[in-house]
Amino acid sequence: MKKEIIEKISSLLIAAFGLVAALAWNGAIQAIFKEVFGTAEGVGPMLVYAIVVTIAAVVVTIWITKIAEKGEE
Repeated sequence: MKKEIIEKISSLLIAAFGLVAALAWNGAIQAIFKEVFGTAEGVGPMLVYAIVVTIAAVVVTIWITKIAEKGEE
């Protein structure tokens, strides 16, 4: 039981740090987006931002998955 609790707490802490990192990157990416494209107000620019971030997340996820699979070999 104690091992299971420690595993769950560590998983929650890792997820929390992941969320903090994601929020930090979100702010950085928004700042870059505003620098490159000007103001990011309105539905259009925010939609473009969301699409760009989604594509980047998919590409990075695939890349990390391939690296992890090579590590298991």
